[in-house]
Amino acid sequence: MAYAKVKYALEGAVAVITLNDPSTLNAAAVDMVLELADATKRAAGEARAVVLTGEGRGFSSGAKLGGDRPPLGEDGKVDLGKALEEAYNPFMSQLRDLPIPLVTAVNGAAAGVGCSIALMGDMILAGESAYFLQAFRRIGLVPDGGATYQLPRMIGRARAMEMMLLGEKLPAAKALEWGLINRVVADADLMPAALKLASELADGPTKTLGMIRKLAWQSLDNSWEEQLTAERWSQRDVGRYGDFAEGVAAFLQKRPAKFTGN
Repeated sequence: MAYAKVKYALEGAVAVITLNDPSTLNAAAVDMVLELADATKRAAGEARAVVLTGEGRGFSSGAKLGGDRPPLGEDGKVDLGKALEEAYNPFMSQLRDLPIPLVTAVNGAAAGVGCSIALMGDMILAGESAYFLQAFRRIGLVPDGGATYQLPRMIGRARAMEMMLLGEKLPAAKALEWGLINRVVADADLMPAALKLASELADGPTKTLGMIRKLAWQSLDNSWEEQLTAERWSQRDVGRYGDFAEGVAAFLQKRPAKFTGN
């Protein structure tokens, strides 16, 4: 599929997906999100890790404002939730359920739903000039893209409230201090660092890494007993993978493991 607002490239075992509408600072309009969903599905089928980033000066300025007529609900009134139901929410769930590791490389602004997308990374890298902004309150909307679920769990209720209620920019350095992201690097080093990290993940036992990310997401809502049960059955499954046998053999032979993702 040829994309109008997304770039897709395969670099070794890593799929690089780029939001590509720099004239709008990569505003995540519905058409872009649908392309992102298609690219992500493609990556899951042919890559062993994904890097998600933005073209130009920013990661994403959020949903595109103006232009298209707002959708109407059954009552004839504006229903901004329809786009969430039909496009944004399925894409966010697709990122959550991705069977391979996801690295987000945040350059410049990650605002609104763009912030929500950036925070879906298993590993979140940011350039020094990057910032995170829950801009919704500035236009009288509630956070979406899973932000109200993610933020309290990532940084606690108090800091999540600060981001969402005040709508102030959170610089990359502060985001790192708060534990919202994993690493901050020089702007010029962002993509090389992201690709290096993604390549390391892609060289690992990627089916097992996919199971780890699934367990981590489940743990946000499971009880202690439910999580222990989930670990029990997941361990059964990964113990049947070829990468487990290779990992044990490499350990006993005192050599680096050569994982194949199977």
